[in-house]
Amino acid sequence: MALDDLKSALPDYAKDLKLNLGSVIGNSDLPAQQLWGTVLSCAMATRSPAVLRELEPEAKANLSPEAYNAAKGAAAIMGMNNVYYRTLHLLSDKEYSSMRAGLRMNIIGTPGVEKIDFELWCFAVSAINGCGQCLDSHEAVLRKAGVDREVVQASMKIAAVLQAVAGVLDSEAALASVTA
Repeated sequence: MALDDLKSALPDYAKDLKLNLGSVIGNSDLPAQQLWGTVLSCAMATRSPAVLRELEPEAKANLSPEAYNAAKGAAAIMGMNNVYYRTLHLLSDKEYSSMRAGLRMNIIGTPGVEKIDFELWCFAVSAINGCGQCLDSHEAVLRKAGVDREVVQASMKIAAVLQAVAGVLDSEAALASVTA
């Protein structure tokens, strides 16, 4: 199992991350499409080759082709939106917020999967990318649709653990190349 390979690649000092990988992915209560779409979109958002290489095949095996593409689409669109909307939030000049974005975001309206699943993936990617405005927006859509806070939190935990795992593995790879 790729999850076991990912856990075994982590050094001893990251034991908590190993345990958390097992609980947030291996023992998740999320339905398979929500779980593996969140995993895939977050793995892409971490930008870590090691994390993506280990988790993508299992995500692909657990998702329909439409859900697989939609999860990748969530990572792609939020990569753009999180930068744009985080910048609007951080700018002192609030005039920019009243200006038309003029950026294409068609996938949000027609993701090819259930809207709730796509919104959950967008929320998780926004957690990794640190866009408060996008987090609030996607969380509001999820809650309005009746999604429990525990489901939202589960996606948040997946995002947090995968981002931490990516940081450790990429840092260790960089250190190994320096000492080699």
